[in-house]
Amino acid sequence: MPPKKRITMHDHAAEAALFKRRAFFTFICVFALLCVLFSNLYHLQVVSYKDYETRSNDNRIRVVPTAPSRGLIYDRHGVLLAENQPYYSLELIPEKVSDVDATLNELHKLIALTPDERENITESLKFHRRFKPLTIKNKLTEEQVATFSVNQYKFPGLYVEAGLKRHYPYNELMTHVLGYVGKINTRDKAQLEKSQQWKNYAATKDIGKQGIEKYYEGLLHGIPGHLEEEVNNRGRVIRTLKVTPPLPGQDIYLTLDLKLQQKAMELLAGRRGSVVAIDPRDGGVLAMVSSPSYDPNPFVHGISGKAYADLLNDKSRPLINRSTQGQYSPASTIKPHVALLGLEEKIINERTRVWDPGYWQMPGVERKWRDWKKWGHGWVDVYHAIVDSCDIFFYDLVYKVGIDKMATFMEPFGFGKSTGIDIFEESDGVMPSRDWKRMRYNQPWYNGDTISVGIGQGYWTSTPLQLANAAAIMANKGKRFTPHLLKSFKNNTVKIDTPIDEQAPIELKNERNWDIINEAMRQTADKSRFTDATYTAAMKTGTAQVFSVAKDQKYNADTIAEHLRDNALIIAYAPYENPRIVLAVVLENAGWGGANAGPLARALLDEYILRDEWAIKP
Repeated sequence: MPPKKRITMHDHAAEAALFKRRAFFTFICVFALLCVLFSNLYHLQVVSYKDYETRSNDNRIRVVPTAPSRGLIYDRHGVLLAENQPYYSLELIPEKVSDVDATLNELHKLIALTPDERENITESLKFHRRFKPLTIKNKLTEEQVATFSVNQYKFPGLYVEAGLKRHYPYNELMTHVLGYVGKINTRDKAQLEKSQQWKNYAATKDIGKQGIEKYYEGLLHGIPGHLEEEVNNRGRVIRTLKVTPPLPGQDIYLTLDLKLQQKAMELLAGRRGSVVAIDPRDGGVLAMVSSPSYDPNPFVHGISGKAYADLLNDKSRPLINRSTQGQYSPASTIKPHVALLGLEEKIINERTRVWDPGYWQMPGVERKWRDWKKWGHGWVDVYHAIVDSCDIFFYDLVYKVGIDKMATFMEPFGFGKSTGIDIFEESDGVMPSRDWKRMRYNQPWYNGDTISVGIGQGYWTSTPLQLANAAAIMANKGKRFTPHLLKSFKNNTVKIDTPIDEQAPIELKNERNWDIINEAMRQTADKSRFTDATYTAAMKTGTAQVFSVAKDQKYNADTIAEHLRDNALIIAYAPYENPRIVLAVVLENAGWGGANAGPLARALLDEYILRDEWAIKP
């Protein structure tokens, strides 16, 4: 029989002490956890209340930016040149479309997509953020909008967007002045971010690309507004909480005269060339036409690659603004300025006469520089030299003056530098000098270079705008204004004129020299194109060689290629007593300046001066 186990007696005091210790430890742990909990609650609900309230509101309130309407553009008489028209486009959000190709194939059954559009969509998707809408079809018709709206339930992630798009009612007439707007690209975005303007374009897809649209983007764009919408957890709008309307861009008025612009384009008749007209009283540009031109409206909605390539490869270069970027030898149109230099330097005076036998030779040099008139003009003074465009008179004059004084004298007239007109597309042209040739060709300057430059040939090149500006300074007898296109802008309902930028005048040693040159230009006009005009005018024509004719050859326009024929030029202003308009006309490869550019100048001055509205003004 096994022995009985001994019953162990419990130590109740020890167990009670152990229980108390464990209970106390547990209490401490629970208390510590409660402290942490209440501390976090205090931090969340008191300390960080505003921060988390904002985050909570963001979860249920969506801020949607709204684009401002772009400011309108008018001519000086209030005729609308650039407007905003309603449009509809089809948008796609990539992350909400499971199969883009299948969706586009199905969409094609309702709304036709061209191969170019399909290709553009495919290329754009490679670099497009999936959560941002992508335009897949522009310029939807009302019928297309209605068709898609009925079937929209079949196309998750696609929707129709309505808005305003730029439209240019005069098509190619104003392109090189107004420019156009186009889609914001990567380079545009980088520039906006650099200038800290990107936030103002949150709802805007277009930006000014050229011309006035680009130069005055800050005035025309406006300030965006926004909508605050309450949305559910699926992103569906429940209600609109707040609307902050956008501020539209400011309307601007240009110095351009639409009727004169239309007349100039009509007279150019598709020929390559340019017409620039300036009001010499303030520097306002009345007309600026570059021909041929192109329609800017396709650029607004996105021009096709083929259409753009056609413009780029067009030999007539319609994309170039010939008025400000075309660089031409000024030819005889600058002879009045060269003669003025001779008078100032006292190389010649009003009575100086030079013998013109039809050629001129530099002392000690066998080569003969020919006059355009084979048998010469005989004895010629400064008046006849300008009226008859006698080359020999100016060969002799510039040889005595030299290139250094010539380059210095011509600079204040605006040659060799941009005029500062309010569009970015402008070339400087070339006013040659010793330093310029050394830097450009690493060659010394020769006296023969001076002779060519003295009649507006050789290295000297100028834009039509520079020619018009220099002629305006001559007509103003040294008074100078920066050419400009902006006349005024409308701030809310108030029309504000922009200040005129008047530069320091050109002061001559003898102010009578202005009268001598202007009188010679008046005689030139009176002898040729303006003999029967009812108003007085002044002018100077020019014929610029495009290539050099060999010594024993004779220039014959009928036997050489069209692109090698001479350019025709003219500068003119009227009325002679109180000029209101100054013109520069350049016709590429048109031949003799007086015979070809002259009729255009006469017709344009008639159009402007003889209007009834001007007839009643002093």
